[in-house]
Amino acid sequence: MGIPSTGERSTPILAELAADPSVLLPFILIGFAAQLIDGALGMAYGVISSTLLVGMGVPPKIASAGVHTAEIFTTGISAANHIAHRNVDWRLFLRIVIPGAIGGALGAYVLSNIHADVARPVVLAYLAALGLILLWRGWTHRHVIRPARVVEPLGLVGGFLDAAGGGGWGPVVTSNLMVQGTEPRFTIGTVNTAEFFVTLTISATFLFTIGWEAFSTAIIGLLIGGVLAAPLGAIIAKRVEADKLLVLVGAVLTATSAWGLWRLLA
Repeated sequence: MGIPSTGERSTPILAELAADPSVLLPFILIGFAAQLIDGALGMAYGVISSTLLVGMGVPPKIASAGVHTAEIFTTGISAANHIAHRNVDWRLFLRIVIPGAIGGALGAYVLSNIHADVARPVVLAYLAALGLILLWRGWTHRHVIRPARVVEPLGLVGGFLDAAGGGGWGPVVTSNLMVQGTEPRFTIGTVNTAEFFVTLTISATFLFTIGWEAFSTAIIGLLIGGVLAAPLGAIIAKRVEADKLLVLVGAVLTATSAWGLWRLLA
C-alpha cells in the first residue's frame, strides 16, 4: 500500500504520490485516529502506528524511526494545545522530560544496532495489568488524587521503551503516574508535552544512526492525519471527567497491550 521497502528506494516518494495520491488515505485515517487517542488519553500513537507498519513488513527500526519522525510534528502541536488549555503540571514536566530524553536516546541507539524484543512480553503483560487497575479505579470511583513518588525512573524507562519498541512513552509513564494517584487531566497534558522533547531526541538519534531511510509514503500519511487530530486531544482531556478518563485510559492500555502480547505469543 505504497510503503517502499528498504530495497526499493529507486521510486521517489513524490513521484509515487503524484501517480496515485490515494495511497496516502489509509495512513492519514490511521494517523488521525491514533493521534486523537494519544492526545486525549496520553498514549497509543506510537503503539498503533508502529504495530501497523511492522505488520505490513517494515523492519522494526525503520518503523520506529519513521513514526518518531512524524511524531515530532504531532507531539509539538499536541503540546502547544495542552499548554494553551492549561493541562500541564510544570513541576512534573521537569521531573520526567530529562530522564525521558536520555532513555529515548539509549533506546534508539540499541534498536539501531541490535534487537530489543526479549523483555517485550513481560512489559506488555505488566501494562495490561496496569490497564485493569485503572479500569477498576475509574469504574468504582476509587482514584485518590495524590503526588507521584516515583517519577524520574518512569521517564527513563518510558523513553527507552518508546524508542526500542516503537511506542511506550505514554503507556508506561501515563499509566504508572495515574496508578500512583496523579490527576488524569494534568498527567495526560504533562506527559504529552514532555513527549515532544523525548521524540525530538529519539528522532535525532535515529537520524544520526540510520539516516533518512525511514521517510516513506506511509509516514507522510501518518503525519498528515496526526497533525489534523492533534488540536482535538487537548480539548477532550480538559473536558472529560477524571473517572471517565481513567476508564478510557485503562481500556486502551489493556486492549493494546493484550493485542501486542497475543501477537508475540501466538
